[in-house]
Amino acid sequence: MNKDTSPTQVQFICIDEDGAGQRIDNFLLARLKGVPKSMIYRIVRKGEVRVNKKRVKPEYKLEAGDEVRVPPVRVAEKDYRTAPSANLNRVAQLEERILFEDKHIIVLNKPAGIAVHGGSGVDYGVIESLRALRPTCKFMELVHRLDRDTSGVLLIAKKRKALRHLHEQLRQKTMHKQYQALVRGQWQEHDRVVKAPLLKITLKSGERIVRVNSEGKPSETRFKVLGRFEGATLVEASPVTGRTHQIRVHCQYQGHPIACDEKYSEQKFDDSMRAKGLSRLFLHAAQLTFTHPDTEVEMSVQAPLDDELVNLLSNLETLK
Repeated sequence: MNKDTSPTQVQFICIDEDGAGQRIDNFLLARLKGVPKSMIYRIVRKGEVRVNKKRVKPEYKLEAGDEVRVPPVRVAEKDYRTAPSANLNRVAQLEERILFEDKHIIVLNKPAGIAVHGGSGVDYGVIESLRALRPTCKFMELVHRLDRDTSGVLLIAKKRKALRHLHEQLRQKTMHKQYQALVRGQWQEHDRVVKAPLLKITLKSGERIVRVNSEGKPSETRFKVLGRFEGATLVEASPVTGRTHQIRVHCQYQGHPIACDEKYSEQKFDDSMRAKGLSRLFLHAAQLTFTHPDTEVEMSVQAPLDDELVNLLSNLETLK
């Protein structure tokens, strides 16, 4: 049974350097878990939230040393049976998949089938699980995202300063991602760059998909052939832009959908791959290259393919 875990008194919170730079609405959303956005904006608008004893707007950016007044707000704690716990097998599994960790960042080899964050019917995801594993870590946020069915390198910031530094690298396109995907048919060597604008579309059924559309956002992916097999090609995909489902849709657009892609693939090809042992999308974030936010040293972290993907490739007939 859910219980109310709301603080019964006004809280006064002093903002440190890690908290500086974030908007007050985002700060409250992270602080008041489970409180709807509408309520957050209401208490800010009504002046119940104060910064340095003054009313502020939701877009106000906090500074180090600010004192934030947070009123008591009713927050219902999630049922312990569905809340993340370090004792749950799936959460504990993430500990074994950490590729690198220090005071500033975590680099994780995310398993397929787990969302990066809770929402849309998912109780919790990678970020909630990592917070459960690191309860003493005051700050922890995703630097970027991976689709639920995609595995591989995922970067998490443990300090707000690190998050800002890494987000700047994303904006400047100095962070480089390399994926591996098994696609249908024989990818042509001359198809090294795909530039096709992508537009998000909601179908009548309510399903959200992405399509190549002239009204969409400019999108670019670079490809390289890694291996050829009977009826399939293993490619390396390096996205220059970071659109939703970009690699998946660009592969489909070229006539080479990714194996077992429930949204964009082709039934006959998928059936042949399932017959050889594949039960998931064959898309894996294999390598991430970035500048460490504290040391300024370039890092290149690799995530090995999961056993299922390795076994599938070994079951395919190699073409010379």
